[in-house]
Amino acid sequence: ITELWNGTNWTEVNDLNTARRGIAGDGTSTASLGFGGYAPSPETITGKTESWNGTNWTETADLNTARWQLSGAGTQTAALAFGGAAPSDSVLTESYNGTNWTEVNDLNTAQGERTGVGATNTAALAFAGNSALTETWNGTNWTEVNDLNTARFGAAGAGTNTAALAIGGSASGKVITELWNGTNWTEVNDLNTGRRYLAGCGITTAALAFGGTVVPPLSAATETWNGTNWTEVNDLNTAREVLGGAGTNTSALAFGGDVPPVTAATEEWNDGPQVKTITTD
Repeated sequence: ITELWNGTNWTEVNDLNTARRGIAGDGTSTASLGFGGYAPSPETITGKTESWNGTNWTETADLNTARWQLSGAGTQTAALAFGGAAPSDSVLTESYNGTNWTEVNDLNTAQGERTGVGATNTAALAFAGNSALTETWNGTNWTEVNDLNTARFGAAGAGTNTAALAIGGSASGKVITELWNGTNWTEVNDLNTGRRYLAGCGITTAALAFGGTVVPPLSAATETWNGTNWTEVNDLNTAREVLGGAGTNTSALAFGGDVPPVTAATEEWNDGPQVKTITTD
């Protein structure tokens, strides 16, 4: 029997090899990278990097400097890791070529709990943190550009260095969404559920926001963005904060985070028609 499944749910898949919170991620739901974070056993800030092939996580080369609550941009084979705490706020930036991490030029300003987006390791955007500062990366240097309208930390991001969304975070209300057009940030429609330490992925016309904390409690809420409004869809199976995310609004990955305890759980989101073969008696 073949049945049509609408795919609008999160599905638990294979765990990370190392549970951690404050992990960064990038890539797609079938080819993503998770790096950095705070591991619970033993309690330590880690530089561990893991690669996801759509089925399993595999450990690859570590970051040169272990950090947590850092940001990521790019793809599984061309990634950028920046900021974070090691343990104090860091300006460090590292570029990944699919095999090794290499230190490159630093951010201009160290910011805790910063957010980042970008399609490659040569074009990224860093924003939020403990201020409204925004910086853009051209593959060689970071340059300060126009600030967010509302300073915040623990926000999520989606998009690229020329078209991005800043989602939620610690600012008053925690529902605020801002749109970056490559020059300025503009406030757009709010999240339905305000939260911080959530994850995001996608582009400015089709994004996904999931997890986080509503201070308290932890949230499993998932919302999809169509370029104008946020719509609540089905929740994560495991509510968590400071998790990693990768992919698009129709095919995403959520991994790691704090439940508590710190988790290695990975979930896959597929929002679109799928054909599944089901054997019955």
